[in-house]
Amino acid sequence: MCLPSAWSRRPWWLLAGLRANEARYFINKYNHVFTVEPAAKAKKDIDLVHRILKEERGIVIGSPPLEATTFQVENIRWTYVFYESGLSINVLYTLDGPNPKRAVGFKLSEGMNVPAELGSFKFARQKSKLAGTIRGTCFVTLCVNIRAPNSERDLMCALVWARKIAGQ
Repeated sequence: MCLPSAWSRRPWWLLAGLRANEARYFINKYNHVFTVEPAAKAKKDIDLVHRILKEERGIVIGSPPLEATTFQVENIRWTYVFYESGLSINVLYTLDGPNPKRAVGFKLSEGMNVPAELGSFKFARQKSKLAGTIRGTCFVTLCVNIRAPNSERDLMCALVWARKIAGQ
């Protein structure tokens, strides 16, 4: 099996399992085939994720990205970036509707320590047949446009969606 040299720094099956877990979710829920491309070909996707993290939370990921993808399912745009350290970050946002939403999710492959830049987040555990124990967390970002809220309604949208995620 021919794997990129960066995959050899972590057990490749942990990173592949994390990606396979996402692929299974999308095929089961949306009948969408989840594919990724090398980081060199997905620079625009990676830059979007890095810009959102830096501008909205001051987070800079220290690990180099390996693969990324962007796609649309129904009215939701998804962007995923998989990192050499075993971290996966996804950004999702709705494209239309009366209450646009956006969130950023983080998943850690089995055995990965929480990176220092994500130390302020609490991670929940999830069992996966494909990826072992995954730890994940998310935060809701500002709605309507990708940059910043342009009205009080945008901010309220974010707060309402955060409550829905929290189950309140």
